[in-house]
Amino acid sequence: MGLIPVLFVLLAVSTPAAAATVFDEATVGDFSTDGLHPTSLDFQPGSNEIFGTTGRGTVIDRDYVTFTVPVGYAWSAVIELPGTQSGGSLSFFGVQAGPQVTVDPNGFSAAGLLGWTHYDPSLIGTDILPAIGTGGLGSDGFVPPLPAGTYSLWIQDFNAGTVSYGFDIQISQAPEPGSAALVLFGLAAALGIHNLGSGSRRTISR
Repeated sequence: MGLIPVLFVLLAVSTPAAAATVFDEATVGDFSTDGLHPTSLDFQPGSNEIFGTTGRGTVIDRDYVTFTVPVGYAWSAVIELPGTQSGGSLSFFGVQAGPQVTVDPNGFSAAGLLGWTHYDPSLIGTDILPAIGTGGLGSDGFVPPLPAGTYSLWIQDFNAGTVSYGFDIQISQAPEPGSAALVLFGLAAALGIHNLGSGSRRTISR
């Protein structure tokens, strides 16, 4: 395989699809506030943007979402989007495997969650999925990407008032076993052949 075809293969594997707004509370209505009955969304491979508000009025506005990563794909990133706010230092993003969030939101343990993290506007443009994987307090923990399967999100802010958030849930194609190594091997081979050819020409010219 030549150098140019190998580069095209790499771009095809790594280039994300264009961003798509899947759910915006401002136009569609509120996310579910019940972890046992989350709002079910159809996330597609590529970029899936969600926008909402949370915070505390007479009660805490918790938002719950569930989605499925299809076979052959992986959950690769959660990018915090511009406009995300925090009422303080306690804006919260949690993840549980399966179609529900069964963890007690008033408890003091994260046991049952895959992971969680706090977020604030300083993280806009940042992938927070690695931080979610290291949440602690009894959560399972993980190293991204997460494999195909069903996951549920729990988003909230404990502080008084209403604050906005936006996240891009990115789903990427999971390379078949050995395919990534094969692509890299092909690239290395193509570069080696190119360099060998260049070296031969230099030898002949002397």
